[in-house]
Amino acid sequence: MIQIKEVIAILEEFANPGFQESYDNARLIVGDSNWDANGALLTLDSTEDVIDEAISKGCNLIIAHHPIVFKGLKGLTGNNYIERAIIKAIKNDIAIYAMHTNIDHVKGGVNFKIAEVLGLTNVKVLSPKKNYLRKLFTYIPLGHAAVVKDALFLAGAGNIGNYSECAFETNGIGSFKAGTAANPVVGEKGKRHEEEEVKLEVIYSSVDESKILAALKTAHPYEEVAYECISIENINQDLGSGAIGEYENPIETMQFLYQLKEVFKTDAIRFTKPTTSEISSVALCGGSGSFLLSQAIRQKADVFITADFKYHDFFDADNQIMIADIGHYESEQYTKELFKEILQKKIPNFATYLSQVITNPINYI
Repeated sequence: MIQIKEVIAILEEFANPGFQESYDNARLIVGDSNWDANGALLTLDSTEDVIDEAISKGCNLIIAHHPIVFKGLKGLTGNNYIERAIIKAIKNDIAIYAMHTNIDHVKGGVNFKIAEVLGLTNVKVLSPKKNYLRKLFTYIPLGHAAVVKDALFLAGAGNIGNYSECAFETNGIGSFKAGTAANPVVGEKGKRHEEEEVKLEVIYSSVDESKILAALKTAHPYEEVAYECISIENINQDLGSGAIGEYENPIETMQFLYQLKEVFKTDAIRFTKPTTSEISSVALCGGSGSFLLSQAIRQKADVFITADFKYHDFFDADNQIMIADIGHYESEQYTKELFKEILQKKIPNFATYLSQVITNPINYI
């Protein structure tokens, strides 16, 4: 029997919670991670109806995209849908886990799933993030360099875009004098020692720092490991908001809109005046993505697909791009399938169910 914490570990290996926005609450919200997991119900929202569905299916874990708790609760009296849902989950020993902006931001996450459903190619992050990359410098005796480097790569260092195990090395002479309480691997106590060393430089994601430093200290032969960690300004091309891709064969604009309506099972698309007769380049963002419009224009996309545009924000298209607002729930509905794919790759025999409850609070006539 697998425990809930093991299921969470698989999800967080894919999308580290450290990648979420500061306002977010992507985490285990209800329940005990040490519980055995009987099965997981995959959903966008943890409503009362979804919890009833989990009970009926014998699932004691709900994996949701939207956290049911964003702000601190001051009471659990059942006065609103949030409190009622949490009370019902607690009474029935059901854990609720949320993956939100962290899985929005990673390569292969929510926005890449939308691009896949649309059939786009050459997909990349629309607005990559800065300040999530760091660089490690460390100094290793020549004969141990390969072992330490392998340990750092295994811990997640050295990944740049489509390349892995990236590093730079320079050789030099390191010197030190071991004190009387030291236990040096090389050299003698009380005498300055010079050792031929490799200076190794590797890049890594900030959220992996503790894991990488632990690997460094475990693999390094020295009693005291010399290293430096610095922040770098480089963008992380695998991390950020939205996505942009293209069609191998452009689609006539109105045909594209009708196809969009069908794929996302929506009764209405709000869109601005088309600026091209065919759609080739497509920018997109699941959920509320109006903040990315300028990026979509800058990258010369023909259309920007997202949700929750306000009336005046539509004017910002300014005849440079077509905005297609397909609805918040509609844009993120395939997140459930993404959850299932992530889990089935690692634990194919674990029971996962796509929720059949339509949690969209918006209706159309």
